[in-house]
Amino acid sequence: MPTTPAPDPPAAEPAAPPAAEPAAPPAAKPAALATPGTAAVPAGGPAAGGAAGPALSRRDAAGAPSARGLLFTVLGEFVLTGDGTAWTSAVLAVFARLGIEEKATRQALMRTAAAGWLEAEKLGRRTRWRLTGSARRLLTDGAERIYSFTGTAPDWDGRWLLVSVRIPESDRRARHMVRTRLSWAGFGSLGAGLWISPHPGREAEAAGALREAGVAADAHVFVARRSGLGDVRTMVATAWDVGAIEEQYEQFIEQFRGRAPGDVLVRQVELVHAWRRFPAADPVLPRELLPARWSGLIAARLFADRHQSWSDAAQQEWKRLNS
Repeated sequence: MPTTPAPDPPAAEPAAPPAAEPAAPPAAKPAALATPGTAAVPAGGPAAGGAAGPALSRRDAAGAPSARGLLFTVLGEFVLTGDGTAWTSAVLAVFARLGIEEKATRQALMRTAAAGWLEAEKLGRRTRWRLTGSARRLLTDGAERIYSFTGTAPDWDGRWLLVSVRIPESDRRARHMVRTRLSWAGFGSLGAGLWISPHPGREAEAAGALREAGVAADAHVFVARRSGLGDVRTMVATAWDVGAIEEQYEQFIEQFRGRAPGDVLVRQVELVHAWRRFPAADPVLPRELLPARWSGLIAARLFADRHQSWSDAAQQEWKRLNS
């Protein structure tokens, strides 16, 4: 079992936090896509509201451009797929190459450990960080979500999932929870209290969000087919900002369509970190509901190609740094 080391002298690696995982905090509501970083996702994922374990902020879960957000990318890409451990020196080396200051990197490690995602072992003057069980579950679920994400839904049978819920204006907590949980699940809003999704299989997730918010008694869930009258693409544009998502995909393509990188490890981290935001931002609409030229398809193919091409060299470099 890892033990709690004594504080290091200034030149040494940071002192480790207590090895035991902290008691599970109350399940927190995830933040809205437009305002990330204000709430948390349980270790089991967004649908696991009452699951025990530490909670990850939506900002970090969706690939925030911060030291801690980058740390989760490194943990998932290299540490999870290895022996589950990382030396402080290896993390510092990677982050220095990413342009992150040493102080920010050390703070990210300490805060991630304090939140229950890492345990520390002190070996002489060196510190080795080990993924906790909660971290392994979170990163495994996240990897499945990230690497299987293709930007469009498979064949669609034309059925919609509708959620109608009445929440008093005064109950801001419930309104925020419903809005952010349903947004995370890919629902779009057609107006106050009316949410739609082309994924009927997410009914249980929606029901869980409504129960968690304490508004299930005033909610109704339907699976139905649309029969008219307005234009379906106008409806889609009302429910989701497809243009903004398209712009993000275009930026991703522009960033990663170039030639082979000079520092493949850094580029692999940047690639995965940039892709992490799309499973949270893209509702995965059926192809027939998307614009004729949807950049999400091009971006998904680019991500898969670059990730496969760079993976071996990036893993080898990480193993060298982490030896």
